[in-house]
Amino acid sequence: MKPRNETEHERLDRQLIELLQGFRVAVTGVQVLFAFLLTVPFAARFDKVDDTGEILFYIALFGAAAASICFSTPVFQHRILFRMNKKAMLIRRANRLGICGGIALAVSISAATTLIVQTLTEDWWAIVTAAVVGVVCAWLWFVQPFRDRVQATRALEEDGGGKGAGDGG
Repeated sequence: MKPRNETEHERLDRQLIELLQGFRVAVTGVQVLFAFLLTVPFAARFDKVDDTGEILFYIALFGAAAASICFSTPVFQHRILFRMNKKAMLIRRANRLGICGGIALAVSISAATTLIVQTLTEDWWAIVTAAVVGVVCAWLWFVQPFRDRVQATRALEEDGGGKGAGDGG
């Protein structure tokens, strides 16, 4: 890939904009899931959910809450640290929070989906659902991009391009 012709300041601006755009997309989905989960205890049949179902509900609820917090935090921190020359630190922190938010969202989606399947069918289908949803999230959101990152880093090192895999954008 051809290197960008940008200053350090321009690169940081671009990276922050890219991160915040990604969070904007992710937080919308998280908020819909979270809002749905907040209404579940008031549903007519919630009292019929067994102990396992309640545990799945709490895992889904707290996972969605954690994801919402992780995806929102960079926006609030950016506002508080505005014009304090902390953009590079904010980008590193936002990246970590994005990964944590993704993990929390994957857990929440897996638990919520499993709860619904467990409520509607037999327990073994719920186990299959949890496994499939968990594996798909893990593969697409974490394993595949991490593998690509390792390959890109190796390619850069072989080409004598230094120690990193680019600027993350």
